[in-house]
Amino acid sequence: MGSTLLSSRRIAHSILLALAVFLALGAGDDRRFDKLGHGLMCICGCNQVLLECNHVGCRDSDRMRNELTAALTSGSGSSDDTILQGFVQKYGMTVLAAPTTSGFNYVAWIIPFVALGLGIVFLVMVVRSWKSRPAPALADGIPSVHGSDLERFRQQARKETEL
Repeated sequence: MGSTLLSSRRIAHSILLALAVFLALGAGDDRRFDKLGHGLMCICGCNQVLLECNHVGCRDSDRMRNELTAALTSGSGSSDDTILQGFVQKYGMTVLAAPTTSGFNYVAWIIPFVALGLGIVFLVMVVRSWKSRPAPALADGIPSVHGSDLERFRQQARKETEL
């Protein structure tokens, strides 16, 4: 009786292990599909990511999703870059959701950061020039009044305007 219980536990553990391995293998393909699908653009003209194309009955997105699924399930073991290059060869560079980080496309990654840096430098220079600007002079060269003199003039104005 003890050996039957031990044997049934081993069978249960083996089934659980096989189920876990089966689910883990499938989850990897789903993650790859999501990663690659979000790296591609739909070519129907909607300017949306392939997996986010919301046109009802869009033939292009359905066809491209099927091609992506076929590329992932084929036994050739293609890398992600190889699959993306296959889409680029078939549909052109516009199928990529983000420019590559090589060659002239590298400029598309650098320019926003350079523009941001130059904008910050320009903003700092403008604020400094505003701070170093002299105080505005009143008409006819009359100096502005500050502190206790200002308070004295206010009291005098109150006294003179009382009825």
